[in-house]
Amino acid sequence: MTDTVFALATPPGRGAIAIIRLSGPQTDAALTNLGAPNLKPRVASLRTLRHDGAVLDQALVLRFPGPNSYTGEDCAELHLHGGRAVIDVISSALIGLGLRPADPGEFTRRAFENGRMDLAQAEAVADLIDAETSAQASQALGQLDGALSQTYAGFRRDLLTALALVEAEIDFPDEELPDHLAQTAGPVLDALTADLNAALADADRGRRVREGYRIVLIGETNAGKSALFNALVAREAAIVTPIAGTTRDVLDADLIIGGYAVTLSDTAGLRESEDVVEAEGIRRARARAEAADLRLWVRAPGDPEGAAADFFRQEDFVVWTKADLGATGEGGYRVSSVSGEGLKALHDALAERLARDLSGADFPAVTRERHRRRLVEAVEAVRIARTHLTTAPELAGDDLRRAADALGRVTGAIGVEDILGEVFSTFCIGK
Repeated sequence: MTDTVFALATPPGRGAIAIIRLSGPQTDAALTNLGAPNLKPRVASLRTLRHDGAVLDQALVLRFPGPNSYTGEDCAELHLHGGRAVIDVISSALIGLGLRPADPGEFTRRAFENGRMDLAQAEAVADLIDAETSAQASQALGQLDGALSQTYAGFRRDLLTALALVEAEIDFPDEELPDHLAQTAGPVLDALTADLNAALADADRGRRVREGYRIVLIGETNAGKSALFNALVAREAAIVTPIAGTTRDVLDADLIIGGYAVTLSDTAGLRESEDVVEAEGIRRARARAEAADLRLWVRAPGDPEGAAADFFRQEDFVVWTKADLGATGEGGYRVSSVSGEGLKALHDALAERLARDLSGADFPAVTRERHRRRLVEAVEAVRIARTHLTTAPELAGDDLRRAADALGRVTGAIGVEDILGEVFSTFCIGK
């Protein structure tokens, strides 16, 4: 890129300090024109910034010469006083010097295009900025450090080993090579297929950490779902009345349990209803229950199993409510949303379940839907290649190259131009 860009790297609005970042070949010239020439690299210097004879601000200025900078280009940071007027006048001066405002994610995109990071690491930058829990931050830092990239590099190494065996038989038929060399790639592909399928089986773990673990309350009408929902989110988010069918839509709340992001959903009570509005709420409740990572089957003492039992899976939780009123059912967790009895035990059990489902010895191979799609493409291509090894090595080679392309697109090793916009459009300005 030949143009030089700038952007506010701190949140907009009034603040003690505002940081404007610059990147591009005209960075040093812009600093000189603003009254900050000849700066030592990576040393903060206090300068009075001027433009067209007017004083703009007193600022700390840092210069980062390329290629040893975030973007790989000449970069700088202007640490300004955080008033809107200062930011506006500095921005106008930079535009007057020929710089342009950066697009969303443009700094990180330049870092990728200049080889400072691969595509998976670039995605991790956005995830780290968006992280709201310690688990999300930890996963993003691991990905930024190259954990995800190393996983895919291992997949591609095995794939290229198999491809080399296939290509050797095709390209050097007259050389003194072992007979049926392509077939010796079979065990390599079998092991790779097992690794790729294991990664796909674990695909939800990274997504759940990044996007939030989905817990849904299901149960009959008047089972105490909304009261439990309010108790778990520690506020009166849902309306609670003795009238059956009060909740008629899905109500979501975000919270943190055991360091993990959770989306908790209250739903309409499951029963047969001729009321059009309630029936739609029940339909939505059923759909949300089907997509849940975990269901809490909320039951009141004496309630029959009813329609909610259809959604219950062996590892879901049964929660008996209204423990303050006396008898409860067998098994599960006993709670009272009125007295608070049992709520801590339920919360601790949820935290333990989240840790079991979301932690792991290995870094997840999938943290975004884009990664999962590429893995599916690779698995299918390797499967087809395996069937062609004996009869048509040329076709097997084509299939393996297709698998390598799919895996390479995760880290940006090859063929990524069509997905760059998708990746970087989600970034904030200034990053």
